[in-house]
Amino acid sequence: MLAFALAMAVQQLLWITFASITHDAALYYKVSELAIGLLSLVFMAVYILVSIPSSWLIDNRGFRFAAGVGVVITGLFGILRGIFAANYTLVLVCQIGIAVGQPLILNAVTTVSAKWFPPAERATAAGLSWLAGYLGLIIGLAATPYLEVAFNFQGMLLCYGIISVIVAAVFLISAKEEPPVSQYAQGEERALVFDGFKQMMKKRDFILLTAVFFIGLGVFNGLSTWIEEILRPRGLSAAQAGLIGGIMVAAGVIGSGIVPALSDKFKNRVAFIFIAIAGSVPGLVGIAYSSSYPVLLFSAGILGFFMLSTAPLGFQYGSEVALPAPEGTSNGMLMLAGQVSGIIFIFGMDALKSPATGSMAEPMAILIVLMVLTAAICLMLRDPQSLRKAKLTSDGVLTPPDTA
Repeated sequence: MLAFALAMAVQQLLWITFASITHDAALYYKVSELAIGLLSLVFMAVYILVSIPSSWLIDNRGFRFAAGVGVVITGLFGILRGIFAANYTLVLVCQIGIAVGQPLILNAVTTVSAKWFPPAERATAAGLSWLAGYLGLIIGLAATPYLEVAFNFQGMLLCYGIISVIVAAVFLISAKEEPPVSQYAQGEERALVFDGFKQMMKKRDFILLTAVFFIGLGVFNGLSTWIEEILRPRGLSAAQAGLIGGIMVAAGVIGSGIVPALSDKFKNRVAFIFIAIAGSVPGLVGIAYSSSYPVLLFSAGILGFFMLSTAPLGFQYGSEVALPAPEGTSNGMLMLAGQVSGIIFIFGMDALKSPATGSMAEPMAILIVLMVLTAAICLMLRDPQSLRKAKLTSDGVLTPPDTA
């Protein structure tokens, strides 16, 4: 878990590197701010192309092999990005390379949970993986402006590249496919990958969950990419924007440790998914309209705690309602939906911002409405049958067949 968590963290760190220094990066490379946004946007475009093959590789060759390929690609292009840091075109090429490795790691979250943890602990385990990813986001958002000042652009990117190489080595040395005694629950048969896709798209709850991820991940990707652009018209510096983004993700780390664990404890997924989505709306309103730095920090904390805790819980719920589709397949489909929407949201937010002031008040209002709609969709979800049976058993209503 630790080896995989480090891989998650470094991938998110390399993705989000330029989000809190968009303006400075545009000046450094003498390109538009949209061109800097493209350095993050390319991850979503590449994900659309590579997600299904990555899920196939995870489900057929195992997560250690697939994620191992992912960390090697990430380490290679991470260090090359630092070496060629002065050239925007080569940095973009390196971003594309790093992006190829991303789905090989991110799509394996629920596979790791299924192979290393029993059913009652899997949402918590998925939360730990995403918690590590959020730590990578915190470093990328909060530390990058300071590292840029201390070491300049090339020094900052080289630091991140060295970290990615070290993590790749740790993963290759430490990661194991499964424990000596597999934690896969007996009787949980898995379909072949493409059969799994067909079966998933016939399941009502999975289709609704895909809509939740389409909007939720789209909102998060838009916010993460344009965090400085959202806040700069209100007089905030790149360092302040980075700290606000860092607070949002730090709160998400806490939420990812608490909310999925509560879901496991109470054997309920849907209620906690709804709470997480609905609870993020007030924080999103604060980020959209407040000019007070303390209020923005508080709003970022509320938004992060609830919104980011939805990911591990949603991925685990998706793997449960999608059975017998393999975990890598369901995980990949949900991520794919979020990456498609991320491209739409990032371009849409840039297109709708005020030409005169650069304000993003209008696109932020649209995001708020969409999040309210997402909360309403959550009310139509149903807990997976296996979890309902487990809850009845723990409540003493249903006696398990093997102990009758």
